[in-house]
Amino acid sequence: MTLIPADTIVAIATAIVPQQGSIGIVRLSGQNALNIAKTIFYSPKKQTWESHRILYGYIRHPQTQQVIDEVLLLLMLAPRSYTTEDVIEIHCHGGIIPVQQVLQLCIEQGARLAQAGEFTLRAFLNGRLDLTQAESIADLVGAKSPQAAQIALSGLRGKLAHSIHHLRTTCLDILAEIEARIDFEEDLPPLNEQEIQESLTQVLDQVHQILATADRGELLRSGLKVAIVGRPNVGKSSLLNAWSRSDRAIVTDLPGTTRDVVESQLVVGGIPIQVLDTAGIRQTEDTVEKIGVERSRQAAQNADLILFTIDAETGWIAEDEEIYQQVHDRPLILVINKIDLADSQLAANAHFTKIVNTSAAKNQGIDALEQAILEMVKSENLTASNLDLAINQRQAAALTQTKIALLQVQETMNNQLPLDFWTIDLRSAIQALGEITGEEVTESVLDRIFSRFCIGK
Repeated sequence: MTLIPADTIVAIATAIVPQQGSIGIVRLSGQNALNIAKTIFYSPKKQTWESHRILYGYIRHPQTQQVIDEVLLLLMLAPRSYTTEDVIEIHCHGGIIPVQQVLQLCIEQGARLAQAGEFTLRAFLNGRLDLTQAESIADLVGAKSPQAAQIALSGLRGKLAHSIHHLRTTCLDILAEIEARIDFEEDLPPLNEQEIQESLTQVLDQVHQILATADRGELLRSGLKVAIVGRPNVGKSSLLNAWSRSDRAIVTDLPGTTRDVVESQLVVGGIPIQVLDTAGIRQTEDTVEKIGVERSRQAAQNADLILFTIDAETGWIAEDEEIYQQVHDRPLILVINKIDLADSQLAANAHFTKIVNTSAAKNQGIDALEQAILEMVKSENLTASNLDLAINQRQAAALTQTKIALLQVQETMNNQLPLDFWTIDLRSAIQALGEITGEEVTESVLDRIFSRFCIGK
């Protein structure tokens, strides 16, 4: 992504939906943003064009004087703006036509359509944000749960950046001490190797602590993929409907009703969960159902957790055992459904450590099911509670490089190699830490990060 500072960029900053909305926002940023706004904006009354002021008026074509929309115009002039450039927001009536017409008019006046994430990229390049804060903005926009939003907000406020800056500063101080002894060996006292080892150990401990948040952070961002699996007519679709409190799946007494994978998005204990209601797994000659069964098998293999559902009336039968053998390598919870129709309680099944009794038709056992899922998550050390920061995959990779480099520094010291060798891996660690905050980062990395932003952000 090549940025031309003189460019003025423009984009629709609100979500585009087929239905009508109340407000649509067109955002401009750059040195020509104010001139473009003054060219296309008309106000019947004299108003002062000063920063952080809202003006009322109309957007009209400068040549034809045709009025396009009645708007509010928000001024955020440099440097007090998101990008530190002149930023103009035009608040139009909602709906696709008004905002598209205003967008097109801005382009005709010399603005360029923004690339994905370019507003935030400018904020980063202009020193308004570091790279961790920029990534936190993307996480905040895409948050699927309140907890995920809180983690993103913590990153935006600099929680992670502060920790990384502290580690990098410590490494730079160690490097300065070592290089001073290389350049001025005769003028300085001997290097305190024990003190350096202690500092490196402290840095490594903090790196390990931050790295430990990677899995939990990924869980909050991406969520948990849960597949409801079982033979036909055990109540899988009814379970999904009861759990999601909706009629997402068609429910009948006929086996094989569900022919494809049905998805539903839920939040359990602050963790986003993608629930997949799969077609009943069985041998069938029906071509369409056969495709559904195969998709069910694939969904089960790709799921993070499987809710293996059986019928309390019939109990555990040979068909259940056959399906179990296909999915037993995945984390499993046994869901015994239709307990309201069963004459007696089923005996414990040795295959499963977690068993939940439900009656989807009567909305019974849903709370117990959610609790069992959360316990499974915690048993995998993926709990999302009480996190104040959580790193993403890119940051985790850079921290891993940092850890490897610092461990190599310690080994170099233990082997009593010359000081020049100490500095090589120490510089690698410093560079890796700088990649996290953006102090040392390549254009290709920026392209990869900001490409996942929406156009207007």
